[in-house]
Parts: sequence; structure tokens; C-alpha cells
Amino acid sequence: MKLFLTSIAKKMTLTRLLQLGFLSATLIGVSPANATKEETKAPVKQEKAHTEIEHDEEHEEKPAALSDEQMKAADIKLAQVGPASIRETLSFYGTVEANGEKVQRVGARFIGTVRSVNKKIGDSVREGEVLATVESNESLKTYSITSVLNGVVAERNINVGEQTNDKTAFVIVDLSTVWVDVAVFPRDAAKIRVGQAVRVGNPANDVVADGEIVSMAALGTSTNQSLSARVLLSNTDRQWTPGLFVNADVVMAKKPVALAIRNEALQDHEGKQVVFVKDEDGFEPRPVKVGRTDGEISEVLSGVKAGETYASKNSFIIKAELGKDGAEHGH
Repeated sequence: MKLFLTSIAKKMTLTRLLQLGFLSATLIGVSPANATKEETKAPVKQEKAHTEIEHDEEHEEKPAALSDEQMKAADIKLAQVGPASIRETLSFYGTVEANGEKVQRVGARFIGTVRSVNKKIGDSVREGEVLATVESNESLKTYSITSVLNGVVAERNINVGEQTNDKTAFVIVDLSTVWVDVAVFPRDAAKIRVGQAVRVGNPANDVVADGEIVSMAALGTSTNQSLSARVLLSNTDRQWTPGLFVNADVVMAKKPVALAIRNEALQDHEGKQVVFVKDEDGFEPRPVKVGRTDGEISEVLSGVKAGETYASKNSFIIKAELGKDGAEHGH
């Protein structure tokens, strides 16, 4: 009987101890069954965090490496960060006109019958080139109508078999230079003078060129109440066709800045405005903060240093190359 009572007491003590252990585990928020699991989770979390750090390091953005041949094929131009002048301008509108000092109106010397016509509208001609032949009504001899300048045929008013009479047979225009007639309103007239530099831009294709005001009209235009400032513009590449409407920015002053870059070098990359700075490893996207700008040059407040080399033209190709590399790493 004594042994039986002792055995029951031991079982009750063991049961009580187990109950107390369960209560303690519950109070600290960990069940006895999960206690072991929680202990094993900590090393797993640490290992996962370590793996994520290594993953980020592997995919850190590298400079875009382009060979000289690739840069030449893509027409990527380089420039150095340095001092420049920011232009302060007044903006106007204008119209491209033929240079009136380089227009030739050609007629027949003697009235007669047109025997041949060698040129049509739009054809290029050289000085001394035969444009047409005419048989004189009086002498019945044939003579030539020739051009006295290099240019293009802007008008043709004769055909074979017609009488020349006193009309203009051809109009030849030398388009190596053109005029841009800029409309200046009276409130700005006092600010405009001969000799000022002008940046002319074609809004249709973003072509720009620099010219100079060569004359101011003595009389105003009643249709739009403006004065005309005439700009002489080089046109050797035939980019400026008479009749086009253009923008004209007249330079009023130039402000020097310590550091500047070309506007076309700026790109948006990962939410930041950057330029691509070149070093021995390739092109690095460098975030920059810019200040004043004139549409072509921007002042740099931070991000690059004087003398650093950057992609000044077609930098979007470098941006695309970085994007391609990022996509490859993503896979």
C-alpha cells in the first residue's frame, strides 16, 4: 500500500511539472512544439539576408564599355567639362528669303523664236552655262542665253517655239546664302541693332544655324505692325529653303560660367538627370545638377569636375547600352 501511494505521488509531480513548463512557454509567446522551430529559423533568415547582399553586389551597374569603332559607328562625340558662356536672348519669328543680292533675271537680248531650252525649274546651273537658244527675228541667227552666276533655276517662263518678246526667260538664284527676315515688334525695336548675333532654328527638323543682323528696315509692316531685321545666313548645305517659317533668338548678352556641358548630353536615367562620363572602364552615368541654360549649353552646379570627358552627342545610345546590360543581368 505504501509503494502504491508513492508511485501516485511521483506521477502527479511529473504532470504538474509539465503543466508549469507549458504555462511558461505560453507566457513568452512560444509553444513548446514551436520552440525548436523558432531556434532553427534565425540562421535561415541570416543566410537569406547574406544572399540578398551578394545578389545586389553582383548586379551593381557597371560602366558601359564601347570601343572606338563602336563610338565612331554610332557617331558618339566627346567633349570636356569646362568654362563657357550662357547666352541671354530675345526670341522672335522670321521667314527665310532668297538673298536678293544674288538673284539673276535673264531675258533674251533680241526678240526671236526659242529653239531649245536646256533647264527646268529646280535644276542647278553654273556660271556661263547655256540655258536656252533663240533665233533672232531680224538676223535669223541663233544665240545663247547663259547664266552669269552659280545657282538654281527658280523660274522658267519660255518654251520651245515661243516668241521671247520682252519677258523674263529665267530667274536664277544663288542659295549659298539666304536672308531671314525677322519680325520685331515696336516694344523690342530699341534693343535690336545691326551686328547682333542670331541663332536661327527650324522647328520642323531642329536644324539650327548662327547668323548676324545685317540691316534694319526703315519702314514698318502694316499687316502685323512690326519692323524687319534682316539676318544673313550661310546655306552651303541647302538646309534653308526660302519660304520657311523659323525661330530667331537674338543674343542680348553672354554670361560666363565656370563649368558647362552641352544640353544634348543630358539624359534621364533611373529617375535622375545624368551625363555619361568617360574613364578607362567606359561610360559612367553621373548625376548632375544644372543651373542656367540657353537651350544649347547648361551651367553645371554639381556632379562633374573641370576637365572630365563626357559624351556630348548621341549619349542616348550609351543609355540604351546600359539598359541592355541591365536586362541581361536581370535574366
